Amino acid sequence: MSRKYESIEELRRKKKLLQGEINDLENLLTFKNTKESLSAFTNGLSDQYLQEKVDEDGDEKVVLRKDVIAKQLTSEVKDLLISKNTAVGIANSAFTGNIADSLVKLGVTAIVGNYAKKNMKSTNWKNKLVGAALIYLAPIALKFVRKKLEEYQKNKSVSSMEQLI
Repeated sequence: MSRKYESIEELRRKKKLLQGEINDLENLLTFKNTKESLSAFTNGLSDQYLQEKVDEDGDEKVVLRKDVIAKQLTSEVKDLLISKNTAVGIANSAFTGNIADSLVKLGVTAIVGNYAKKNMKSTNWKNKLVGAALIYLAPIALKFVRKKLEEYQKNKSVSSMEQLI
């Protein structure tokens, strides 16, 4: 050990503190309190979507708050449609593909959300971990794939323009 302790009691106190920290981390990682664990992993981002409920057996379980998710989705769709102001704006955006892109995004979100919800309801901790990973890593992965596809499309169109010239 690089540090010299003054007494054996100081070493025992330090050991108890470290054991307490390890127990706290183990409780967090073993999902004994699922909502608290997910909150720690996501820095509080998942708190608004999760709710603890007590079932008829008296067990606490974490459920998705569908009302919050639905309100958020409807407000996004409403903002999307309202931002187009008029029917002409909506028609023009349909030609440019903004509505199709938005519908595809909503569809992918619904599919991934349902799959993640099914995994979060599972009793297997591995499936719960997969569900949590889907909730938080899927948007990042989809943004990355979309960015790469846009770059590929841009490079392809530039190369085809060069061939025409």
